[in-house]
Amino acid sequence: MTRLVLFGAPIAIVASILFNGGDSEPPTVTRQADGPGKAGTAEPEAAGQADARADEIDALPPGLAAPAMKETASRLVASAEASTLDWRSQYGAIEDVGDGTGYTAGIVGFCSGTNDMLQLVEAYTEEHPDNPLAPFLPALRAVDGSDSHEGLDPGFTDAWREAAQDPAFRKAQDATRDRLYFEPAVRLAKMDGLGTLGQFIYYDAMVLHGPGVEADGFYGIRDAAMRAADTAAEGGDETTYLNAFLDGSRSAIKARKVQRDTTRIDTAQRVFLRDGNLGMEKPLVWQVYGETFRIT
Repeated sequence: MTRLVLFGAPIAIVASILFNGGDSEPPTVTRQADGPGKAGTAEPEAAGQADARADEIDALPPGLAAPAMKETASRLVASAEASTLDWRSQYGAIEDVGDGTGYTAGIVGFCSGTNDMLQLVEAYTEEHPDNPLAPFLPALRAVDGSDSHEGLDPGFTDAWREAAQDPAFRKAQDATRDRLYFEPAVRLAKMDGLGTLGQFIYYDAMVLHGPGVEADGFYGIRDAAMRAADTAAEGGDETTYLNAFLDGSRSAIKARKVQRDTTRIDTAQRVFLRDGNLGMEKPLVWQVYGETFRIT
């Protein structure tokens, strides 16, 4: 849950102070800085409600889940997380970015301290027991919930990069991303009556903040937005609600001790919303940390 940047370019480089009042800071990498909820915490009530309505929700238009839109979503997230549109180049990326969540790695910044990396490696090892990461499972279980590298150094980063050469590990990253972040976010957004842009906003927030129920976790931000404005499913105005959600997401970023840049909202998502592009129709042009990206 969060991103990493590096390997060549800084995760992004500030963007247009035009919409954020000039208070953004170029970070090194991104992740949920103060460790909002783990991926393995108890299921929030809203997630259970969405699961209960799965058949009804799945009958709706695919929206962000359509293959072409999912590719666009992955490229948008990668622009904010790694200053690239080539999200597939991030399977082998790994480093400790100093935000208290241990090692951050892979296509959505799985972290050794926030349980999602552990879930990923366990799932991969169940299918491929002789993989390079399997010997590190006891250490991953021991450091879960902390920023410790005990038992991981030396060797873990090399093992991760080696594993990333295996198509099965890349497939496991995709599957874990979908199970923990993409599918729950899209399903819940559809339950809230949101179109493709709203589904992306939920997904990006799920990746950025983690699926926590605390005020700075995804479900906490959604709860606050629902107190401020009705969702489209409740008869409210979709744009008004999404602005309330983005306000909460932005506040959670600014409350962090590190990586407080908000351009992924200010000069990307908010721009699409202000333009009325609720369907995320191409071309899409946005900025993150001062870098301009386009999908045509």
